[in-house]
Amino acid sequence: MDNNTSALKTGDLWPGRKPAHSADSIEVWRAALQEVCLELPELRRAAPCLHQHRPLPGLSTAAANLTSAPGFLLLGLMDGTDAHPLLFLLFLSIYLLNALGNLSMVVVVRSDEALRSPMYYFLGHLSLVDVCFVTVTVPRLLAGLLQPGQAVSFQACFAQMYFFVALGITESYLLAAMSYDRAVAVCRPLHYAAVVSPRRCWALVRASWAVGHLHSLLHTLLISALSYPRGAPVRHFFCDMTVMLSLATSDTSSAERTIFSEGLAVVLAPLLLVSLSYARILLAVLGLRSAGGRRRAFSTCGAHLLAVSLFFGSVVSVYFRPSSAYSARYDRLASVVYAVVTPTLNPFIYSLRNREVKGALKRGLRCRAAPREGRGRVWVH
Repeated sequence: MDNNTSALKTGDLWPGRKPAHSADSIEVWRAALQEVCLELPELRRAAPCLHQHRPLPGLSTAAANLTSAPGFLLLGLMDGTDAHPLLFLLFLSIYLLNALGNLSMVVVVRSDEALRSPMYYFLGHLSLVDVCFVTVTVPRLLAGLLQPGQAVSFQACFAQMYFFVALGITESYLLAAMSYDRAVAVCRPLHYAAVVSPRRCWALVRASWAVGHLHSLLHTLLISALSYPRGAPVRHFFCDMTVMLSLATSDTSSAERTIFSEGLAVVLAPLLLVSLSYARILLAVLGLRSAGGRRRAFSTCGAHLLAVSLFFGSVVSVYFRPSSAYSARYDRLASVVYAVVTPTLNPFIYSLRNREVKGALKRGLRCRAAPREGRGRVWVH
């Protein structure tokens, strides 16, 4: 017993080996100390942290999480351990439809000279965000439908959380910028070119991306700094903030206060701007004398408002409610709405009812078909 304790104090468990401070050496020291603790009841009582997998003294919780790699178990969209091939095909079809619709919009907006107005500039960025937003979560969702209980590392879990939150907030601010653009076009048509200038559009898009990533960085750092049990089950199809907070074993009160107060301001700001913009549009449309003009405006704005309501309504219902009302099943279903359904509907709601976009798509298809026909005629000759 005396020899073991003196070896611990001098750090000479392996004679001739120099002490190191890398992650591997920390793990070796932890394993050696745990073996000694198992043999020495007095030392085990003096160092209970070794048995509970808590951070080593001198290391932050986040660094200990990275070195010890607690890992998580994603339980997926459905409860139970059965595979769901029909749901897999459904969500795979939705994902492919999302990729086709949004990537087509990105290509058309960037390649067609007729789509150079601010509305299409915002729409191109929104489509890019939507296809990335769905790609962050749906592959894991599809894997969980075929094989429930997907193991995910600590780093992969919080990387997914970071990009999910960043892209979600970016989307909300882009939706707000698009509603502002439409409000200016309807309410101040003569001043539209001066108010929604290219420089202002550029600033709005850059600000949307910057706010999204800064907001996500703050939340990810706060939540990743908490302590988690090894192999904790996550009752969701991705690493969501609310679920990760509920899994933490350390005190989450300060993190929850910061996340709620800052998140409330960041999420409600675009929601307020969207509400004010569509309220002004509604008042302007009601003042139109032409019944046909009112009908067209309501049909277009009604579709836009439906997409915005689905997105913000599901987000607010998940993240801004009392903890006593938490329901894992409801959270998963609501997350499907704003993380899968709404990004898939956006390109069709915002573009396919638009004559300019339809014309650009037709021109693009004709340009692709013409060279093929020409090559075919040369080959025949």
